[in-house]
Amino acid sequence: MTVRPLPQPVNAPLTRAALFLVATINPGSDPRARVRCLCGDLASLVRGVGFRAADASLSCVLGIGSEAWDRLFGQPRPVQLHPFREIRAAGRHAVGTPGDLLFHIRAHHFDFCFELGTQIMARLGDAVSAVDEVQGFRYFDARDLLGFVDGTENPTGQAAMDATLIGAEDEAFAGGSYVIVQKYLHDLAGWNAQPTEVQERIIGRAKLSDIETEDAKKAPYAHNVLTTIVKDGQELKILRDNMPFGRAGGECGTYFTGYCKSPETIEQMLENMFIGKPPGNYDRLLDFSRAVTGGLFFVPSATFLDNLGE
Repeated sequence: MTVRPLPQPVNAPLTRAALFLVATINPGSDPRARVRCLCGDLASLVRGVGFRAADASLSCVLGIGSEAWDRLFGQPRPVQLHPFREIRAAGRHAVGTPGDLLFHIRAHHFDFCFELGTQIMARLGDAVSAVDEVQGFRYFDARDLLGFVDGTENPTGQAAMDATLIGAEDEAFAGGSYVIVQKYLHDLAGWNAQPTEVQERIIGRAKLSDIETEDAKKAPYAHNVLTTIVKDGQELKILRDNMPFGRAGGECGTYFTGYCKSPETIEQMLENMFIGKPPGNYDRLLDFSRAVTGGLFFVPSATFLDNLGE
């Protein structure tokens, strides 16, 4: 009987805090060896930090960028791993930014996120350079800073596993996943100046109740219209773990995190949002929200990472 690889905690329950760390690997053979060593020891680090409180729900997902994969592991490589595909359209830009490693750290208390992130960066030392660090927090009843509940349509249980975990389509990397991340900055003053009815047409659901607008009444540019992807009569799901972030009186926004078994699903969503479907019918949310980072990473199975430490 074939034993399936154990996935990383892609489908871990949503938490109240998160830390997103993106780093590049510095030149040389020693940084490569140190990163591989950290990959093999990551599960042990998570256990060591998380053991301090049973209710912390600490987890960490490690994603690896396209160029970093070749440098760290060579062949074979995940069949759909490639650099983030930028999109430009009439002033809208889904920007791609540097990133070899993504650490998505989640816990119910931010001190655990901070401690694990600190331990990871201490182990890596000068082997890497941090290029982005975002502290995410759960905002009231899972709302984003725009005031709408985020992630309502997330699949759960077996449906979440089916949406996020690779199977026979890339057998060498079964149990793995892909993740696309983007940091969006919001123009909250501009957004809050819009009537609630206008905001609801842009999002495609009621702001207070979180009830989805009837399909016949949705605007063609509604966010949930353009991000619904149907193939062969079946809606293709992804798992979102978006988190608000920000500083009082400073920049704030949403850190988009989308897990999927094929990056093509999210790439089609982004094309619909930024270019439009049809072209020009773009996501009006982008009039108030600007992407400032973008990265695509492969999430190998936990079994793959554990085997590096043997």
